[in-house]
Amino acid sequence: MAITASMVKELRERTGVGMMECKGALTETGGDMEKAVDLLRAKGMAKADKKAGRTAAEGTIAIVMSSDKKRAAIVEANCETDFVGKSDEFNEFANAAAQAALDSNATDIDSLLAAKMADGKTVDERRRELIAKIGENMSIRRFEIIETTGTIGTYRHGDKIGVLVNLEGGDEAFGKDLAMHVAASRPLAIDASGVDAETIERERAIAQTKADESGKPANIVEKMVEGAIRKFMEEVTLLSQPFVKDPDITVGNLLKKNNVTVKQFVRLEVGEGIVKETVDFAAEVAATAAAMQGK
Repeated sequence: MAITASMVKELRERTGVGMMECKGALTETGGDMEKAVDLLRAKGMAKADKKAGRTAAEGTIAIVMSSDKKRAAIVEANCETDFVGKSDEFNEFANAAAQAALDSNATDIDSLLAAKMADGKTVDERRRELIAKIGENMSIRRFEIIETTGTIGTYRHGDKIGVLVNLEGGDEAFGKDLAMHVAASRPLAIDASGVDAETIERERAIAQTKADESGKPANIVEKMVEGAIRKFMEEVTLLSQPFVKDPDITVGNLLKKNNVTVKQFVRLEVGEGIVKETVDFAAEVAATAAAMQGK
């Protein structure tokens, strides 16, 4: 597979590694971007995927809550440009869609699109009207509804990140603090039992490669791998993370101190996981010119 300048540029942006190293990694992995990221991480060149979770599409996160504050809906609404994503009309649509989700008890995107808004139109009808008026494609990508007998903490960071936290115990202010922590620290799960096996195995493979290259005895290598996995789990599980407002205490200890239990959390970030195709015209022109000179 031909390794293009745009591929090298993307890998460099994701890892912060030099262009030649990125090109070598892509060549070694046959152009597989994810494998190239892992290879550079395993070699110690890239400590993390800098592009993980980076916004790859525009839009907003909308959150609405029931009057008794026992139910809440969070919705990711997408559009093509940041200009439209910040517009009042698009944000009104996103908030109305979140309210429709809450009122209708929608269970999937299809049922949400079919749900009626306050004006009597369905979410999909209003979406199509906006597309025709503004000229950009728009969608409702995902949503979640949380119900509780306790407290729901909410937090929006700008219009791009939104969090709901379902708590047993605690008050609204405590819930907001915890939701703010989730927004900032990006936990994958409440505790180790919630981290999927595929994620753990991917990290284990990277740790194994690094440990093998150390040249140390097998028993030491095994301990190095297990230590790396323990550290990873501490970093990505909510209860093990240092609390953002007081790093001297873990979230788990904070909850215990306040007699609070986290039952569930939802964190949505606009464009997370979406691959948005970008065209590097300067690189394409340079590559074309070089090819023409070679003829």
